[in-house]
Amino acid sequence: MKYRYIIFLGERLNRSTDYTFQLDRLLRAEGMICKLESASVRVLASIDVPTLAIHGHGLLIGQVFTKDGQLISQPLDIGGSARELASRLLQNTWGNYLAILGDRDNISAITLLRDPSGAVPCVYSLADGEGFITSDIGLAIDLGLYRRAVNWQAIAHGLTFPHLKTARTALQRVRELLPGSILACRGRDVSVRSAWSPWRFVEKGIRHTDPHVAAEDVRSAVSSAVRVLSTGNDRFLVELSGGLDSSIVATCLRHALLRATFCTLVMPMAGTDERPYAQLVTEALERELFSVEVGFENVHLEFPVPRSSVLPAIGILQHAVNEAWEAAGNRYGVDGFFSGAGGDTVFGYLKTATPAADAFQERGVMAGIATIGNLATLHRCTVFKAGRLTLKKVLRRPRATWKEDRTLLNPACAATISEHHPWIDAPPGALPGDREKIHDLIGNQLFRDAGPRGPERSVHFPLLSQPVMEACLKVPTWMWIADGRNRAVARQAFADCLPRGILDRRSKGSYTGYMATVYTRNKPKMREFLEEGQLCAHDLLDHSALANFFAKDLAPRDLSFLRIFDLCAAENWARQQDYDPS
Repeated sequence: MKYRYIIFLGERLNRSTDYTFQLDRLLRAEGMICKLESASVRVLASIDVPTLAIHGHGLLIGQVFTKDGQLISQPLDIGGSARELASRLLQNTWGNYLAILGDRDNISAITLLRDPSGAVPCVYSLADGEGFITSDIGLAIDLGLYRRAVNWQAIAHGLTFPHLKTARTALQRVRELLPGSILACRGRDVSVRSAWSPWRFVEKGIRHTDPHVAAEDVRSAVSSAVRVLSTGNDRFLVELSGGLDSSIVATCLRHALLRATFCTLVMPMAGTDERPYAQLVTEALERELFSVEVGFENVHLEFPVPRSSVLPAIGILQHAVNEAWEAAGNRYGVDGFFSGAGGDTVFGYLKTATPAADAFQERGVMAGIATIGNLATLHRCTVFKAGRLTLKKVLRRPRATWKEDRTLLNPACAATISEHHPWIDAPPGALPGDREKIHDLIGNQLFRDAGPRGPERSVHFPLLSQPVMEACLKVPTWMWIADGRNRAVARQAFADCLPRGILDRRSKGSYTGYMATVYTRNKPKMREFLEEGQLCAHDLLDHSALANFFAKDLAPRDLSFLRIFDLCAAENWARQQDYDPS
C-alpha cells in the first residue's frame, strides 16, 4: 500500500486565501482530502490511505499493530506530551506509520514520528517553520511548492561515503526524516532527534544469554510480522532467492498460500540460477515456482527513476530487477510483494572476526576460544588465522566515522566529513560486532529507495520490521555463528519448517558474474555515459583516473568495476532530474 500524503505548515500555505484556494483545487485533482486541520497545520492524504485518529493529539498515517500482532482500528486514546506519546507508540505498538502529534498548548506546534522500519516515506522542506512535509516530492512539485534542483555537494558526499543513508537528500532544500526519528516544529524552531535506537537492544540485561530463548524470540517475531503484513485480501508475489532469508519469509506465509505467487529470478549466467533451491521451498509448500527472467537486453544505463526519488539509490542491475518484478506483478495480477531483503544484516551475517572478538570481551577467554573455532569452521580457514584476525579486532580502535571511498573522484570535490546518522553514535564499551551489525542496519535503510515495484504496489520487508529488528538485535553476534554456521539462530528457529537443503546450505547465490559481464559488454557506453555526463560537467570525477580505469582490463576476481556502477547510478539519477515532465 502506498501512503501518499502532504502536510502544510505555516500561515502562507494554510491561511493565504487566494493561494490556498488555488492549492485546494490542485489537491482535489490529485485525489487528496483533508485529514487534520488547525490554524497553521493541514494534513492531506489520498482517499485510500489508512489513517487513525489519536484522541486530543493528532493523526497516524498508515497501520499500527499491538505487540501481539493485532491491527489497531479504533482511535488511539493515550495521554501525555508529544514526547511521551511517541515513546508509548514505540514501546507498545509497531507498524508502518507516520504519527502526527499536535501540542494542546501551542496550536502552531507539531511533532512527527516515523516508525523504525521507515515504511512510510517522509521528506520535508521547511524554512522558519513554513513549508511542507510529504511522502512524495513529486506531489510537492505538481502543487508548485518545489522546483527540482540537484545538490551536487550531496551527490559528492554519497559517492564518497557509499551506502550511508542520512537526512541529507540529493535535492537542494529537501531533507528526510530518518526511520525511528522525531521532527519537532514549534513555530519557527525546527529540530530532529532520534526516538528509537538499535543500541538499546544490545545492552546487557536486554540481550539474550540463552541461544534457545533467542531462537524462540526470533521465530515468534518473524512469524508474527509476516502474518500481520500479509493479513487481508491482497494477492502478493513472494520473491524467492533460494537463500535462507527469503525461504524463511516464504515458510511463514503458509496461512496465506492461496493468495501467494512464488517467483525466482533467472539470469543468463552460471551461479545465478537459484531455481533448484527455491523449488525446495515451493515443493515443501506444495506450490508452483515461476521463473522471472532478467537478460542482458534488460540492462540500460539511462532509465527513468520514480518521481518520489530524492537520492541516487537505483543502480543498473537494480533497475533491471525492478522492471522484471514489476512485469511479473502485472502478469500474475498481484497487489504487492514480499521480500527477504535485509536478512543478512538482521540475522547477523557478519563476514569478519568481530563475533569472536565480542565473545572474548563479553564472555571471557574460554568462550572466545570456542567462538574462534566456530569462526574457523565458518570461513574454512585455520584456527590460527581466525585467532589472529580476532586479536586484531579486539585491539583495533573502533572507527568513529563511516568508511569512505574516493576512487575516481576529483579530490577537490570529494566530501571530507561524513554526514551524521544517529545510529553511528555507539555508547561507551560497545562491542565491535555490534558496531558492525548496526552500521549494516544503516545501509539497509536504502532498500526501500532501491526497490520500487511500480507506483501502485506495496513492497513488504518483514525482516526490517521493528519487532524483528529488536528480537535479532538482542542476539549476541557470537550466537549467530554457533557450530560454524552463519545466521545460526535463524536456522535453529526455523529448523522444523525449512527443507533440509536450505537449512544446511553453505553457498550463496551471487550476481557478481552477471554484473562483470554487463560491465565488459557495456564498457565503451559506460565510459561515454560518464565522460559526457553531469558528474564530469560538475567536476565531481577525476577525468584522467576515469580514462585510465576504462583503459585497463579486469583481472580475475577484480571487483573494482562495481565502482563504475555506483557512478552510473548517480549520473542517471542526476540526468533524470532535468527530465521531470513537471
